[in-house]
Amino acid sequence: MTQFRKPKGIQTLKLISLILVLGTLSSTSRAANEKKQQKEEWHIPAHYQKAPEWLKDAKFGIYFHWGVLSVPAYANDWYARNMHIKGTNAYKHQVATYGPLNKFGYQDFVPMFKAQHFNADQWANLFFKAGAKFAGQVAEHHDGFSMWASKINPWNVKDMGPHEDVMAKLSKAIHGRGLKFVTTFHMARNLQIYANSPKAQSDTSYYPYNKNMFTSSTDPKLRMLYGNIPANQFDKNWLGKLEEVISNYHPDLIYFDGLLTKIPQSYRQDFINYYLKSAAKNHQQVVITHKDEDLPDQVSARDFERGRPNKLLPYTWMCDETVGIGSWSYVKGLAIKPAAEIIHELLDIVSKNGVMMLNISPRADGVIPDNQQKVLLDIGNWLHQYGEAVYDTRPWIVFGEGPTRLKKGGAFQSKVEYTSRDVRYTTRPNTIYATVLGWPGANKEMVLTAFAKSKMGGNLKIESISVPGKNDSINWKWKKDGLHIVMPAQIPNSIATVFKIKTSGKAILKHIM
Repeated sequence: MTQFRKPKGIQTLKLISLILVLGTLSSTSRAANEKKQQKEEWHIPAHYQKAPEWLKDAKFGIYFHWGVLSVPAYANDWYARNMHIKGTNAYKHQVATYGPLNKFGYQDFVPMFKAQHFNADQWANLFFKAGAKFAGQVAEHHDGFSMWASKINPWNVKDMGPHEDVMAKLSKAIHGRGLKFVTTFHMARNLQIYANSPKAQSDTSYYPYNKNMFTSSTDPKLRMLYGNIPANQFDKNWLGKLEEVISNYHPDLIYFDGLLTKIPQSYRQDFINYYLKSAAKNHQQVVITHKDEDLPDQVSARDFERGRPNKLLPYTWMCDETVGIGSWSYVKGLAIKPAAEIIHELLDIVSKNGVMMLNISPRADGVIPDNQQKVLLDIGNWLHQYGEAVYDTRPWIVFGEGPTRLKKGGAFQSKVEYTSRDVRYTTRPNTIYATVLGWPGANKEMVLTAFAKSKMGGNLKIESISVPGKNDSINWKWKKDGLHIVMPAQIPNSIATVFKIKTSGKAILKHIM
């Protein structure tokens, strides 16, 4: 437990005043520079592909929110912020369980993060069995704790908590299974911009400034954790941390959470230059993802958090989704989505030219709960049976058909209940995959209206229709109103059934459906 002490003495007060003045001057200068930078152009290498073929082929990856934020195991992944805000359930729980906030701070959870059962090889093997083609970790969440052996940040997993370089073990294990390695960064929100302002409680900074809590501490080490440092120092640390991870662990994909615009454009440009130069040196085809307008689309793939567009997009994009309901990190009693729901969402994403990165929530002791493992293995079993309709595919002329569609595309979509009348399409050379999101019933006829001859031009011909892995013949007939398919007598898979349509020629869409 850390004892909070209010600053005492004239010299200390002078020091605090000087720090605040310098911070204010730094913020003013930073804002002026940023305004100037907004007029500048981004410099992107001409040869760079923001979505290389490996990403377009991969379709499905797994990552996890895990670290000190897993220790409280209460409410959600925003506990570290909300525990400092009076009136919230997190604050009430924190005080009732651990005592006053001036006696027990977030830093006191760090020694409790032991990860004693963590096994990188077992985790990598689970991700492989789940059908992931890329996998990785949250490198640093909003809480300011680095999950690698950082020399910049004293609050890191090598020097504190488990006292082992988690990222080094994961990078080796994940690459060893033939998967691409992912690191995600969420710390742009950590800076306390309004540290001495009445707006502190409502600021988008992760930790709210409070003069009676550790978030206002003048201790140099605690200030690093709580982001209570001058903006220019924060920006240099942000870039330096990224350079550490790139140089030492060689991630194939770097994902950024929101509010990256808090970081001046010059630092974001320096990151791009450093990452792409390192990738060229190591013969990597790397990926950067962003949200909103945090980075230019020509260098970074767009990400929709827990969402997706309502139409087929001409470029490759990503959705980061989570297996849990209500929290990205582990909490006691965390409800888990069924595999069918996640598979249906994956199929909708892939049909629209997207890629899914699914989050799981390990416990602080390094155990992935059994119910989460079961969902991953169920997804892997489906992909083992029908993966050819997902991996290495490209979108068709339409993404799908059926009664269930998103009214509005974008991030943070509500749960969607698909039916056995919903179909999603993907293609590969001379093959169209029609995946039914459910089971219409034995021997029932289904009409794929996307094949209606009134809607389709070109010289497409259908050679045969089958269910992957099955020898049963499929009865079908291509009529004016669409492709009529009779369901087999036995159910191939209740979650989603794939029909493999072998073709020749090419379809051209006459009318938007």
